Amino acid sequence: MRQGLRRALARLAVPLAVLGLAACVAPPPPSPEGGAMTLAPVGFDRLPGWQADRTAEAVPAFLAGCSAMRPGGDLGGTGEAAARGGDPLQWRASCEAARALPPGDEAAARRFFEGYFQPWAIAGNGNPNGLFTGYFEPEVAGARSPGGQYRVPLLGRPTDLIQVDLGEFAPDLKGRRLVGRMDGGRLLPYWDRAAIEGGALSRQRLGLLWLTDPVDAFVLQIQGSGRVRLPQGRVVRVSYAAQNGRPYVPIGRVLAERGEMKLDQVSMPAIRAWLDAHPAEAQEVMNQNPSYVFFRELLGVREDEGPPGALGAGLTPGRSIAIDRAYLPLGAPVWLDTTDPLTGAKLQRLTMAQDLGGAIKGPVRADVFWGWGPDAEARAGRMRQPGTQYVLLPKAVQAASR
Repeated sequence: MRQGLRRALARLAVPLAVLGLAACVAPPPPSPEGGAMTLAPVGFDRLPGWQADRTAEAVPAFLAGCSAMRPGGDLGGTGEAAARGGDPLQWRASCEAARALPPGDEAAARRFFEGYFQPWAIAGNGNPNGLFTGYFEPEVAGARSPGGQYRVPLLGRPTDLIQVDLGEFAPDLKGRRLVGRMDGGRLLPYWDRAAIEGGALSRQRLGLLWLTDPVDAFVLQIQGSGRVRLPQGRVVRVSYAAQNGRPYVPIGRVLAERGEMKLDQVSMPAIRAWLDAHPAEAQEVMNQNPSYVFFRELLGVREDEGPPGALGAGLTPGRSIAIDRAYLPLGAPVWLDTTDPLTGAKLQRLTMAQDLGGAIKGPVRADVFWGWGPDAEARAGRMRQPGTQYVLLPKAVQAASR
């Protein structure tokens, strides 16, 4: 198997570099969604609303990220962001200082962030304006075994799914990842959503849990984690395990293009309502998004804790965000200047880049994790707000030792 994979990659490396197969290879920065990123140093007095935020509330989220950073890892980022914050060693001093902060001490927290970090205004192709969306941890009904109303499988990671970091084979492909499957000594793109829903993986018996509604499974995949309440009342936590490497296509856009709703009406509640009202057409519409997420069961996570994000840290409601690591490093504090999706009030707060998302592309782009429950679902489902953002990078740049 391993020799076959090496031979396949040797044949594919050059064509992939030339053709850039977007269906299974993550594009290098800059991406067409966001363009080239520029960073401009600014003072904390330039962060809109900085003095009004309760920054002490962001310290636990920052510390969670510190605990998840591993020596020798690559946190991501490009240009100045990678040079100043792409290596976990560059965060060591600030992480040690944060551990000594008195819990809940607002003055101490503000002195900490102002003392250890330099804010940078972010722009993509010279434009500082970007898009901010939200996500949450849904709760759905399910069971351990199929039967009766529990007929929709929530799949675990397939045994034949292969993830490859092409940078390990060619330095100029660093940051590009390939997802595929072996077939007769050839490495092929992995099955898309339509093929998987059509039974392409049925022989592998991957059912982790069984749900009552295919739309519930689809929503869980979009959110990347969730809570499944069993008939006896126990809640099972599930989280992202792998993805099939196919590009994410928002079906809200598909429905708008088909004239089913206006683009400015697209929201998760509106999409859900349409799918529920059109069961005969729902699967075909969902299949327009070829991306498919596989899950794993989370053990030892309390009900009042968020699921782990891509960094490995547990997500903090309202303080954790998903970013595009082609531009910004995971673990970095990010200041958001946008508006609340429900009230329209200013939403200006310090958040932590702790997760990734298939639809999160570009330098001025973030997905806010709102938590779980009805309020989180309402905010996440309706959030599509314009705004600007700033990344806070360590003042002291330590030399990376890899």
